Amino acid sequence: MSQSHSHGHHDHDHDHSHAPTMTGENERKVLLSFSLIFAFMIVEVIGGLISGSLALLADAGHMLTDAAALALAYAAFRFGRRAADARRTFGYLRFEVVAGFINAITLFAIVVWIVYEAWQRFQEPHVILAGPMLSVAIAGLLVNILVFWVLTRGDSEHVNIKGAALHVLGDLLGSVGAVTAAIVIHYTGWTPIDPILSVVVSLLILRSAWALLVRSLHILLEGAPDNAAPEKIEGHLTKSVPGVAAVSHIHVWSITSGRTLATLHVRPTADSDARKVVQAVEEALRSQFEIEHATVALDWNGETDLCSLSRSFVQGHDHAHHTYEYDHSRKEHVH
Repeated sequence: MSQSHSHGHHDHDHDHSHAPTMTGENERKVLLSFSLIFAFMIVEVIGGLISGSLALLADAGHMLTDAAALALAYAAFRFGRRAADARRTFGYLRFEVVAGFINAITLFAIVVWIVYEAWQRFQEPHVILAGPMLSVAIAGLLVNILVFWVLTRGDSEHVNIKGAALHVLGDLLGSVGAVTAAIVIHYTGWTPIDPILSVVVSLLILRSAWALLVRSLHILLEGAPDNAAPEKIEGHLTKSVPGVAAVSHIHVWSITSGRTLATLHVRPTADSDARKVVQAVEEALRSQFEIEHATVALDWNGETDLCSLSRSFVQGHDHAHHTYEYDHSRKEHVH
């Protein structure tokens, strides 16, 4: 029967929250952007119906999904601030990635809708009023520029923020297309330019949607970050960290953007140096691969089926948790 000795630190007031940094700022950015986009979406729908422009209606549809994406983003940050509990030990941070994934899916849906409507317009051209179309398109362009500027200030590396920004960027390009179409129709009367530019913009949206889909799905599938692939970690630890004889069973994944975790087995050159080796490995993972939470298991030399010493390190905290288990074959506590 094994015994365990855990060194608790309950008397210290440390924050174990894994919530994203600058959450308050992100929330304000997203809420302001949502208000601007939702308000102008209504204006653009009215303008599209009055002018008969597909480009405006497509842009209004995109703005509708922008508003939904921003609402999801806001909800994601609110949920992300909730503390971890017994069932969700990392809190609700993964909700942020789910929101980014949904954003990507809605972008694909927008592209399908725009292409379908454009085909319909080619079959049955509509009369388009260039004056109202141009006025609304210019106003929409200015609103999108403002919202994109707001979203890209400060912290913009989260999947969630990038997803919302990509929505707005696609909408901004849609506004450029609408302005161009309105100018061409005003001076030439050539209405097919309206659905043509709508399709061109949809292709640009498709590229952004694919990149976002791949990234968010990679996180959801527990994929290793590009800068922390297992083979890179093994090579660095065995070559650059003194006292490391071998590294195995490496698992690396992200909970959300910028929050990388890892578990691995390390065999020290000498068992007597085990404590120093673990500390050196954790520091290397944090500094070289930006892994903020690492669980390192020790494989002892010349022994099998012995217990391991695990030690977790969390960046930003001035303490660590140690677990020491009793080894009956040695009749002593393994430290």
